[in-house]
Amino acid sequence: MTLATTHITKADPVLGGFIKRFGPIKRAQPDFAEPYHALLSAVAHQQLHARAAQAIFGRLKLACGEILPDPQVLLALPAETLRACGFSANKALAIRDVAAKAADGTIPSRSRALRLSDEELIQRLVSIRGVGRWTVEMLLIFTLRRPDVLPIDDFGVREGYRRLHGLELQPKPKALAQIGEAFAPYRSTAALYLWKAADAGKLVNPA
Repeated sequence: MTLATTHITKADPVLGGFIKRFGPIKRAQPDFAEPYHALLSAVAHQQLHARAAQAIFGRLKLACGEILPDPQVLLALPAETLRACGFSANKALAIRDVAAKAADGTIPSRSRALRLSDEELIQRLVSIRGVGRWTVEMLLIFTLRRPDVLPIDDFGVREGYRRLHGLELQPKPKALAQIGEAFAPYRSTAALYLWKAADAGKLVNPA
């Protein structure tokens, strides 16, 4: 076991038992290294089926020469081009705001982001149209690989905890935040296993 899983097991033996049964989680490399690209993708995929979003995102890259557009390039694209890619009016406004916030420095480069705390990044990035705390938390966990993030509003995280502990109802976000304090400084690892527990469904034995 790793330092993270050993710590989590001591804090919550029920979750620790699942960790032992499930085994190590192999994490894929993030699709994007830069926060701007990751947020552009996240906003483009919101409220869309994955295949539809991928098709729209693909058309955007094609319109920009098969690459993800720099902020200035995206801001210069005519509204007609974005509509032709498949973006709704609201989605077009959102991705333009992502580009604008990258251009003015609100969205930091990866190197700059590494020098900012989790909460500093959350407070900066939730100012972007279409970006809420959950979206930034996913960026922190999967793009920046921050070790101590527990997305307490996430359905899957709360459902995983409910299933593992044999609860009738999911813990409320505030309650889960208090529970999660025991997992620090490895709350991201706890979240990964809670997601897996939610996916496992009936295979998970309640406490």
